[in-house]
Amino acid sequence: MSDSNLNPQPLPPQQQPQYSQPGAPAQPGWNVLAIVAFIATFFISILGIILGFIALSQIKRTGEQGRGLALAAVILGFIFLALGVIISIAVFAAIATSGIHYQTS
Repeated sequence: MSDSNLNPQPLPPQQQPQYSQPGAPAQPGWNVLAIVAFIATFFISILGIILGFIALSQIKRTGEQGRGLALAAVILGFIFLALGVIISIAVFAAIATSGIHYQTS
C-alpha cells in the first residue's frame, strides 16, 4: 500500500511580494481637485463647474483617477446652475405679478 501523500515533496520557496521596486512606476492616486469639485458643486455650482474643468485637464495630463467625479461635478454643476436660474426667474416673476393686483386708495 503505497500512498503518494505519505511522502510529500517539499514546496518550492515562495517569494515575498515586492511592494515598491525602484524604477517601477507608482500607481497614480486620486485627483484631489476632482473630489473638491464634486463636493463644492452641491454648495456653489459655478465653483464646482470651474474646479471640475480644471480637474479634467489635470487628469488628462497626469493620468490620475477621478475623471468620473470631475465629470459628475461639471454635469451636476450645470444642472444646479440651470435650476437656480429657472427658480430665480419664477420667483421674480411671481413677485412682479403680485404687485400688479395691489390697489392704492
